[in-house]
Amino acid sequence: SRTAGECQEAVLHVSNGALHKDYCLVYNSSWSNISDSLSDAVKYELVNLTYSMLCDEGTMKPGSLDGKAVAVMRGGCAFSRKAQVAQDLGAAVLLITSKEEMTTPSANHTEYGKVKIPLALMRYSDFLDAQKVFSDKMEVQLFAPPIPPFDVSIIVMLALAVFTIAMGGFWSGAVERAKQNAGPSLSGGEERADGGDVMLYSPLKVLLFVVLMCGMLVLMYFFYKWLVYVIIVIFCLASATALYSCLNALSNAVGCSKLNVSCGERSCSVRSLLLAAVCITLAVVWGVYRNEDRWIWILQDLLGVAFCLHFMKTITLSNYKICVFLLSLLLIYDVFFVFITPFLTPNGESIMVQVALGPGAGGEKGDGAVVIPADPSPSYEKLPVVMRVPRFSAWAQNLCMMQFSILGYGDIIVPGLLVAYCHRFDVWIGSNRIYFISCTIAYCVGLAVTFAVMLLSRMGQPALLYLVPFTLITSAAVALSRKEFRQFWAGTTYQVSASDRTVMVNDL
Repeated sequence: SRTAGECQEAVLHVSNGALHKDYCLVYNSSWSNISDSLSDAVKYELVNLTYSMLCDEGTMKPGSLDGKAVAVMRGGCAFSRKAQVAQDLGAAVLLITSKEEMTTPSANHTEYGKVKIPLALMRYSDFLDAQKVFSDKMEVQLFAPPIPPFDVSIIVMLALAVFTIAMGGFWSGAVERAKQNAGPSLSGGEERADGGDVMLYSPLKVLLFVVLMCGMLVLMYFFYKWLVYVIIVIFCLASATALYSCLNALSNAVGCSKLNVSCGERSCSVRSLLLAAVCITLAVVWGVYRNEDRWIWILQDLLGVAFCLHFMKTITLSNYKICVFLLSLLLIYDVFFVFITPFLTPNGESIMVQVALGPGAGGEKGDGAVVIPADPSPSYEKLPVVMRVPRFSAWAQNLCMMQFSILGYGDIIVPGLLVAYCHRFDVWIGSNRIYFISCTIAYCVGLAVTFAVMLLSRMGQPALLYLVPFTLITSAAVALSRKEFRQFWAGTTYQVSASDRTVMVNDL
């Protein structure tokens, strides 16, 4: 049998001949011994007693439920009392239907030995659905498939993050090369190019940026139920804009015609209008169906990738010194809000995790108890600030509530700003992308190490704790080995003579 706190979710396999369907169960592994697989699970006839709470035998005679599974309503008495009554009536399995949030069923340790039959909770809404599908003739099997420690979602997440980092850095370098070829560019200060790009050059501005992030996170923790809607609206607008920017750049790269048409004294681009319509539609669809966890994660990840790419192209860091300052501050920020804040919050929860997952999210509490929402499609809002990939092997858990591997946008954008700087530096010195490729590989290795530590420790990790050292040290090592660290640290600008358009590279 399993130890307490493991595999608290199970599967209720309901069948009637060739027709079958699976539903979510929550059980206590120290109380009930449930089979690991469907093939080994015993099949029981199900008796519907959901009109009763089964706190006493009533008019039923001992043995009237001999060898059958019985479904009763939650409430009225303790779980152990219901189990003992069902046991006295001869029942082989007790299913307690619940209209409330489901938690791992428990009792006093003295009660565990008295109950000899499996006991589990299921949603009352699921029971009603089973009645519609199977009528009153139902056979049930209970099983709890083990959860493998490694899930393919980690590979998908790693590929998604590395792709985003590589494309964002490549785009930033391509834009820099286009500027270099186009002509003079002003440098120094916080400059804004024609495309709206912003360069961060001042340590003070970087510090203020990080302080604002800390303040926003704390505000989200205390005022989540109001501010979450503000973030959702901002995400819809920002992701639609970012997706348009990405698709427009891709269209230009493949040579797609703009199809300009005259509109009075102005000309309109049909391509731009179509792209805008597609981007706005996708953002609106996400906004409407954002809580449909079964499929909306695909669209959220698409919009998230576009958002990260656009951010990495738009916000540029002027030199390696600013990169070190920004990434170091955000590393401290990440570690503090993941590891330190649990000692400061009343419920012992990390502020970062609480905000990222949402205060209404179910899952495992610190005491090992499992909490499952009463509604299989919960209406609580989640912040759209993470990449999400379902845990494909968590079969029983996904029946109860979709389980996701998540990675925050910041864990992509923050190292991505350094990757983008490395590619721009490659452009400035005319190298063969050695800095860009090295930093991208360092990010990939750092993220793989993050996932490895997460699997070994069985707890979430602040990704920047590993990504920042890997990327900063690797890029610095490349610069030192090439004897270009002084230029890499201070940054490089280019100026073009207005007379002969000759590009001159000057080290700061």
